Amino acid sequence: MDDAAENLNRRKFLLTTTTVVGGAGVVAAAVPFLSSMAPSEAAKAAGAPVEVDVATIEPGKISTVEWRGKPVWILHRSDAMLAGLAKHDALLADPASTAPQQPPYAANPARAIRPPFFVAIGICTHLGCVPVFRPEAGAADLGADWPGGFYCPCHGSKFDLAGRVFKNVPAPRNLEVPEYTYLSDTRLLIGSDKKPG
Repeated sequence: MDDAAENLNRRKFLLTTTTVVGGAGVVAAAVPFLSSMAPSEAAKAAGAPVEVDVATIEPGKISTVEWRGKPVWILHRSDAMLAGLAKHDALLADPASTAPQQPPYAANPARAIRPPFFVAIGICTHLGCVPVFRPEAGAADLGADWPGGFYCPCHGSKFDLAGRVFKNVPAPRNLEVPEYTYLSDTRLLIGSDKKPG
């Protein structure tokens, strides 16, 4: 083999080797950079759906879970609580829940997929305070017509046991109902209305 052909082969080898090593260096430098742009595990968890066992919530009791940094209430309404929902529509600003504060499957008088379990984001629609659960009807400090529900102590907004806002209070809308689905008779998935798998 003459010197010109040997030099040409050597140049091709060096060019190929340099290209491969340079490409590997670019990939090695890009991987940590690109992975730093992905959301952290904590960020993924903060937005991920939350699974809840409702079998442990007795009728008339409420449980609170956190989803996306917000309190979410699961209220197990008793038969008496459910029966009382239709008796005070005249006191409510949006008794039929016409404002889109809930998914379509919860746009009903109980504002729920299954009426005994009410799921709502526990944040007042006025200025973002957290209302308190006041289930007792006729509470002296809330008025004789109080049917039981949620009371926001910050500015006096009132919501019934379906999260519907009363008239003449600062809150402009009903409490928000998040997307959710039943995984079984006793397990809820809050934050998604699609069953996994």
